[in-house]
Amino acid sequence: MGTHSIDTPSFELLVAELSTPLLRYLGRYAGDRDVAEDLLQETLLRISRSLAGFEGRAELKTWAFSIATRVAADYFRQPAHRLAIIAVDVAETADARDTEASVDQRLVVDEMNACVRRVIDSLPEDYRSALVLHDIEGLTGEQTAEICGCSLPTAKIRIHRARARLTDALRQECDFYRDSDDVFRCDRKS
Repeated sequence: MGTHSIDTPSFELLVAELSTPLLRYLGRYAGDRDVAEDLLQETLLRISRSLAGFEGRAELKTWAFSIATRVAADYFRQPAHRLAIIAVDVAETADARDTEASVDQRLVVDEMNACVRRVIDSLPEDYRSALVLHDIEGLTGEQTAEICGCSLPTAKIRIHRARARLTDALRQECDFYRDSDDVFRCDRKS
């Protein structure tokens, strides 16, 4: 998104430039592609309603991610959606070739992703959004703080605590090891 003029950007341009990163973020936040697509539609609807009032105080991307975060948080506050839906986007985890090695590799990656996904889903909302924005989406601490509506020190604390909870939970819930082919694997503890 380079430099923005004072003029309000067109909705079409915004959709073209931000739909893919927003969908990826919402997918990682929600853990389910179908839910993420629904959340993206609601996000785009809210953006279209608010675009005329965009004053440029934040970067357009940061502003859009803030809206997406609120949409996702609103969705998961509803009692019917509190239980996390665990799904892994196989297309992102491995090449779709049907060779035995790639199928086995996809299964290993899927197994690990499902374990990590369960733990991320169990994090409090504030921690989950900070972790996904910063560590998975690669946004800066400042951008994460702005999107989460908190100060930079608070965002850093949330990221740190989310990482600590993720590490502890993975140690408690999963056994990590290398198999006979030296492939890193994860099994849920009983």
